[in-house]
Amino acid sequence: MKPATALLIEDEALPRQRLREGLAALWPELQIVAEAEDGEQGLALALDLRPDIVFVDIRLPGLDGLSLARRIRGLAQIVFVTAYDAHAVTAFEQGAIDYLLKPLSDERLRDTVQRLQQRLQWPPAEVTRWLQQWAPPQMAAPPAPAAGPLRWLQASQGERLHLIMVADVSHFRSDNKYTCAVTREGEFLLRLSLRELLAQLDAEQFWQIHRAVVVNLAHVARVERQLTGMEVLLKGSDTRLPVSQSFQSRFKPM
Repeated sequence: MKPATALLIEDEALPRQRLREGLAALWPELQIVAEAEDGEQGLALALDLRPDIVFVDIRLPGLDGLSLARRIRGLAQIVFVTAYDAHAVTAFEQGAIDYLLKPLSDERLRDTVQRLQQRLQWPPAEVTRWLQQWAPPQMAAPPAPAAGPLRWLQASQGERLHLIMVADVSHFRSDNKYTCAVTREGEFLLRLSLRELLAQLDAEQFWQIHRAVVVNLAHVARVERQLTGMEVLLKGSDTRLPVSQSFQSRFKPM
């Protein structure tokens, strides 16, 4: 039987090195046929080399890890490498997919290696349907408040549930009992109120500027005064967000 082969797709050099060295120690027979630093390069290598296993970071420049997994469905065993919070990792445990949390631990990597060695006896799991559904019903509930600021969000777009990075959200907009998270990729619906969300966000990064709007300061291009009041303009967008009178004092020192 020929040795198993693997492709590593990770944009950060140190985690990629840690994964490579860990695999070499725990699975010396495994051949790392290539490494990639972004999703497009990783996809091309996966289709060309047809490795048995693909270790892929979820957060990648260009093509993200989830989209890449959909493109190579059925061609390889998939192992996601992720920095997601523990409550989100539950989703991965429900599918025929493995995951590794950053920073990598020897014990977790050992478990993954053992599972992969068993799974290689069978064809790769068909992950497309699971990725589209994204998570079991219990994942749709609002995440419990974390000890630190929220870094990831579970949000729906149509019938699909997504995990989005909080830093990618330009602003949040209240929608009755729900909240809309706006990113460059579109709008996503959160099953919690703006007040509940605000309590979990980094107060230095996210400012409430209106009873129905919270803005990410990293996405603010400038603030303008109009005859009708103050407005926040977002970077790379024509979007203008109104600033209520009660919140305008926050921008005076800027």
